[in-house]
Amino acid sequence: MKTLITGANGQLGTELRHLLNERQVAYRATDSHNLDITDAQAVSAYFNDYQPDVVYHCAAYTAVDAAEDGAGKLIDEKVNAGGTENIAKAAGEVGATLIYISTDYVFDGDSKEIYTEDDRPAPRNEYGRTKYLGEQAVQKYAKKYYIIRTSWVFGEYGHNFVYTMLNLAKTHDHLTVVNDQFGRPSWTRTLAEFMTYAIDQQLAFGIYHLSNDNSCNWYEFASAILAAKDVMVSPVTSAEYPQKAWRPRHSILDLSKTKATGFKLPTWQAALKTFMSEIEK
Repeated sequence: MKTLITGANGQLGTELRHLLNERQVAYRATDSHNLDITDAQAVSAYFNDYQPDVVYHCAAYTAVDAAEDGAGKLIDEKVNAGGTENIAKAAGEVGATLIYISTDYVFDGDSKEIYTEDDRPAPRNEYGRTKYLGEQAVQKYAKKYYIIRTSWVFGEYGHNFVYTMLNLAKTHDHLTVVNDQFGRPSWTRTLAEFMTYAIDQQLAFGIYHLSNDNSCNWYEFASAILAAKDVMVSPVTSAEYPQKAWRPRHSILDLSKTKATGFKLPTWQAALKTFMSEIEK
């Protein structure tokens, strides 16, 4: 089986590479330097040459606030919408199974209920809009696909909320974090494991939600991250911490479908504990 990873040097792509290395699974890793996913001809030629059986599409533009306007908006559209369409078309042409990583931001976050895979997307920021366009392209052009929506991603490689909190705690004795945005944290290790699980177990194609179990708000998440640090964490509202891009107030993903596959989901608290112990080593 020939395996291809796009965005292989990003936060999730790096985690996935380490997981496949541990399992001694051969793969080809690409990033923007050796495969420009926004170049349709280059993508088609690459796929026709390599003939991958499985494509883990981890490449994405994730600067949520920058994506709202200016150059960031153009890049967001080009990578998340156009780039994913190119990958989906190429995967369809060679008959590859495509695994596409999407986001809770495809939902508006206005509902107090958890979001199922069948709920209608209604993104309210540019990042969510282009990731949803990516979902539509995958469904249109890829014959075999898994769309995996995730949320609040943290992991060892790259920038994320956990590292931001830990770094701020080095220079501040008091931090404020919003307490009116609710979701589920997702450890990149858990996400990478489910991506490979879907392939290994030959799960039914379609959309899945993946995060660690249990939910929280950002203040509760930050408090858990900094529990052993000498820093005070106080809750504030989103109105007190304005950001350019809209953040869903309630984007808790329903995990029932994923759990029904037999995949074991650690709680976010357990995942965070394991992750913290690993990076402290």
